[in-house]
Parts: sequence; C-alpha cells; structure tokens
Amino acid sequence: MISRRIFLGTVAAVSTAAALPGLAYGQGRATMIRTRDGTELFVKDTGGDGRSVVMTHAWPLNADVWDYQALLLSKAGFRVITYDRRGFGRSGQPAGGYDFDTFADDLAEVIEQTGVRDATLVGYSMGGGEVVRYFARHKGRHVAKAGLVGAAAYYLLKTEDNPIGIDGAVFDGIKQGVLGDRKAYLAGLLRDVFFDAKRPSTNPVTPEMLDQALAAAMQASPVATAACVDAFARTDFRAELAMIAVPTLVLHGTADIAVPFAIGKAMTAGIAQARLIAYADASHGIVLTERDRVTRDLQAFIAS
Repeated sequence: MISRRIFLGTVAAVSTAAALPGLAYGQGRATMIRTRDGTELFVKDTGGDGRSVVMTHAWPLNADVWDYQALLLSKAGFRVITYDRRGFGRSGQPAGGYDFDTFADDLAEVIEQTGVRDATLVGYSMGGGEVVRYFARHKGRHVAKAGLVGAAAYYLLKTEDNPIGIDGAVFDGIKQGVLGDRKAYLAGLLRDVFFDAKRPSTNPVTPEMLDQALAAAMQASPVATAACVDAFARTDFRAELAMIAVPTLVLHGTADIAVPFAIGKAMTAGIAQARLIAYADASHGIVLTERDRVTRDLQAFIAS
C-alpha cells in the first residue's frame, strides 16, 4: 500500500442506481450517444432552457458524483449534462482510447450531440484534464466559462522542472494496485487518500458514502482504470493552460492529498482569467464533503 501523502487519484462517492438509455432520470433523461469510434457514452441531461453546464467526472467513478450539484443547479434553472467517461460507469468499455486526445474528442461529441451552446464546462480532478485538452484540441467550441474542481490539470509527474509533482514510482504502484486486488486497494485509497476520512468536513464521510464510492469504482473496466493512471499522471498540460481564454473558476482544498494544493495554485497561475477559491483544510473529496459550498460557488460563477 502506498503512502496516503503521495498517492494521486480521483475518486468520489456516487449514487449507484441503475439507469437505462432513454429512461427518465430525475428531472431529465438518461441516454446513450455514440462517438466517432463507435464507443457509447452514458449521458444524463436535465433538459431545460437555462444556461448549460457540462460536467466531467473523477477517476475511477462516473457521472453520479455530480448528482447533488446537478439537482440543485437544475432547480435553479440551469441545464446540466453529466456523462460517464469511456471505460467507466455505464459507458462502453473499449480496449483502448484512454488518452486525453480521445477523452477531449468524446467531450466534443457530448457537446455537439446535446446541442449545448455558451456552456460552462466543469472538470473534477481527472476531468479537469479533459477540460484543458478540449480547449487545446477543440478551441473551446461552444464553451463560455470553465470550472476546475480539485483538478489534475497541470502536470502531476515530478520532474526536474516540476518539483511540485509526485514521484513516478507512486503511479507505478497505483497501477499494480488496481491490477491486483482492485476492490481492496481502491477501498483503502477512497478512505485514506481521496476523502481523508478522519479529516473534519461539512459533510462527514460515512461508511455508506465509502460503500457507494467503491461500488461505482468497481463498475469501471480494469483496463480503463489502469490505463488512465498513465494518462492523468504523465500528461503535461502546462503549455495548454494558456489556451483557456474564458473566465475560469478554480476550487481546491488546501489539504488535498490526491492533487496537492500547490498543483492547484500553479494551474491557476497558468490561466489568464482564472480565480482560485481555496477551501481551507479540505480534502480532495470536496464535491461531497463540502457539497453545499461547491454548489453555491459554482452557481454564483455560472450565473455571473
């Protein structure tokens, strides 16, 4: 087991209720879209005529991590779209395509096929990399604002010119863990690293929250779970940050173990119109442990 202080990952507690293509889901609908290479992506769309919000999720879970925010934002009049990344949740599990070029192309398909315009694009943890690559690869098409929450969207690998990163041996250990007794390994990481469960929070981490998170993690393909470790650990987004030419909100916990706060600060500095809100003494799991504050901050930003 690796040290809790040096693990990098992105996990979040979720609802594990099943949903079928085209079935009414909450205030909106759940459906499947097909990408250019034939992979199907599970999409939840609250519908409505308000401003659009598209939200990408954390490794190794699915779109349900955003359910709390999606419900309240939709009640406030926004159209909220979340989706399961390829290889995760209820989306297709192809043998390959687990790189940020493909993830950004998948995101472009979600945006095009749902018809959103002038959207706010929000990425949580690994999902932040998808946001950055979307701007670099697709020029931020149809996106008016960006949000980065605990985002792994800088460069996570420690190198001579990136001393704030994490040693490569740590990521090798993560891959070994998820390719071994994946359930036991991820259970420990969720508890000790992602949520830092002993840390005080607005919404304390409960056994039920951990159970839900682990159940969602186990929905993901083992191949995708392992391959994405290389993707989020070894992709250098630093030069791409300047391509985000829209107002950007960064939310980051100062006690984040998975994506250290120094990464969040450096990422913010690389984006011309970015504003950082530091969540004092908060862990990586702020979408759930600080869910009301995250919702308020996002809503105020989207509405501004």
